[in-house]
Amino acid sequence: MALSNYVEAVIEENDWYITNLSNVAACLWQQLPDVSWVGFYLMTDKGNDKELILGPFQGKVACTHIALGRGVCGVSASENKTLIVPDVSQFSGYIACDSEARSEIVIPLRNKDGVVIGVLDIDSNTEGRFSEANEESADLEKCAELISNIIPKTIN
Repeated sequence: MALSNYVEAVIEENDWYITNLSNVAACLWQQLPDVSWVGFYLMTDKGNDKELILGPFQGKVACTHIALGRGVCGVSASENKTLIVPDVSQFSGYIACDSEARSEIVIPLRNKDGVVIGVLDIDSNTEGRFSEANEESADLEKCAELISNIIPKTIN
């Protein structure tokens, strides 16, 4: 079964989107092989600046605030595009929340207007675990679209 089918199955219609994000993080954590961290960063305003704030996740303790344009998550959010990083040591400005992470994929979460409202971040301790656009990354993009539909516009 495709990952997006699992994600669709755990999403419930309710007012508590954090509950859904928590279950989606757990679902992806259980279904994806060879991952060390799965979670969300949600866009928020901090005065005149926007930043990503840690949301529900599975894995080790993580960075709590990420500025736009910093690290894989911040660049993905600011450029509004999926980033696949086969070797995080080669990514300029990489933020090492977990010193064991070697590969990462970050997918923007967008509202209906295409504005970034957060990111789905997945790490692996295996270099090259995420290395190219493929069937899995396409399915993760579909998961991100499903997830985006449950996040209220009021968070950003």
